[in-house]
Formats: sequence, C-alpha cells, structure tokens
Amino acid sequence: MTLGDRELEREELALFDRQAGMLIDRMAGIEPAAVAALAHTLKGSARGIGAWGVAFAAEAVEAAAKPTGDLGTAVSALSRAVAKTRETITDRLAGR
Repeated sequence: MTLGDRELEREELALFDRQAGMLIDRMAGIEPAAVAALAHTLKGSARGIGAWGVAFAAEAVEAAAKPTGDLGTAVSALSRAVAKTRETITDRLAGR
C-alpha cells in the first residue's frame, strides 16, 4: 500500500493505532448495531494495513451483534487483537 515509502508507512500505522483505540473505546455501552458498525469500520482499516487478526476479530463482532450472538466475548477478542496489533505498531514505529 505504501510502495516502500517508510514515512507513509509510519503515518498509516500511526493513524490505524489512533483509530483502533478510539473505535474500541466507543464500543463500550452502546447498542449492538452501533458496535457492528464500528467493527465494520475497524475491519476495513485493519485489512488496509494487513492486520488480519484484527480484521477477522472485527468480522466476528459484526456476526455476534445479531440477537443470537455472544457480543461480549467477540468484543473482548477484538480488544485483545487490537491491543496486540497496537503493541506491534508501537515497536515498529520505535524501530524495534
């Protein structure tokens, strides 16, 4: 996506890092349809940077937002995937 442009890569990763944190925070205490919409946004962003674990977890949240789904468990798994990815981004941006 960045065609080897390291500065653009840094910008994209930093943007994802901020967005992912905000979206996860916003999922607390809102109705399932709104959680699904936020998860959908996060899924697209995750795919854009190759964060496949986050994308798959976000897709699971979308599915769990239906009345028969276990939304709490899915959001918890998504939160863990986002935390792991954000840690990786922090390490990469720090040059580790």
